[in-house]
Amino acid sequence: MKTKKILSSAILAIALFTGINSFAQNVVEVAVGSPDHTTLVAAVKAAGLVETLSGTGPFTVFAPTNAAFDKLPTGTVASLLEPANMKMLQGILTYHVVAGKLDSKAVVAAIKAGKGKAVLTTVQGGKITASLKGSDVIITDEKGGMSKVTAVDLDASNGIIHVVDTVLMHK
Repeated sequence: MKTKKILSSAILAIALFTGINSFAQNVVEVAVGSPDHTTLVAAVKAAGLVETLSGTGPFTVFAPTNAAFDKLPTGTVASLLEPANMKMLQGILTYHVVAGKLDSKAVVAAIKAGKGKAVLTTVQGGKITASLKGSDVIITDEKGGMSKVTAVDLDASNGIIHVVDTVLMHK
């Protein structure tokens, strides 16, 4: 009996840690719970987008990691977090969001239906293009930058999150 209780507690802890239990949380709350997305969370707060991204949705968020933000030129993140640059920051962040809930199967199906490419319109109004490179989904931004999707299908109550390794930039 004691072994069962310990095993159940371990499974629950793993589920909470890995986000399996995240469906009750919205996309912002899921990001807040990730140690790899502290820069993204700070940016969402600085841009005044917490309430919007906590709304009904549904949203598909391509969430850049801290390491993705670290790839930007030195001083870029600090500059974007300044109140004077709020509109620019809002544009960058909403460029990572697509209306609707597109899980990884839907993204791959759209790529195949598009003969190798799926062009998605972001909430910002720009376009991102999803394609496959081997088994990896690659997101190409309007400036030609490429970002690999490194984790998929992090469910939230108002959408889904896919983790990307590079910040996407619009025109």
